[in-house]
Amino acid sequence: MTQATLTGSCLCGAVKYEATGVATRFLHCHCSRCRKATGTGHASNLFLQPGTLKWLQGEDQVRSFKPPEAKRFTNSFCATCGSRLPRQAPGTDAVLIPAGSLDVDAPILPQGRIFTGSAAKWACTGDELPAFPEYPQ
Repeated sequence: MTQATLTGSCLCGAVKYEATGVATRFLHCHCSRCRKATGTGHASNLFLQPGTLKWLQGEDQVRSFKPPEAKRFTNSFCATCGSRLPRQAPGTDAVLIPAGSLDVDAPILPQGRIFTGSAAKWACTGDELPAFPEYPQ
């Protein structure tokens, strides 16, 4: 796997970032939290590990929300336009990037769909991606 440097931004342009690392996973998540956070049938997330995240502009506009009962889920977003933004999991070298926030092409294609066991009945499916009812081991 090759290290990549990716750039992205929010909808209004207030926040810009650069993420560097090895793209290890690109998954469509159908869990209820991702659906609520995106307002769509799934979230498309790219994972860099090891990875680093650097804010190029607007770090003061980045907000986060973590449901108290969630172990891993946090929604990072722009305070001005609400666009989802990347996050570095505390105490790890993993960076999660909402793929729609990228200003460049992702270095890998989606590899699967996760949490399909809780997918909305109207969610997009029908592609050839492997589907997992929960998070694959």
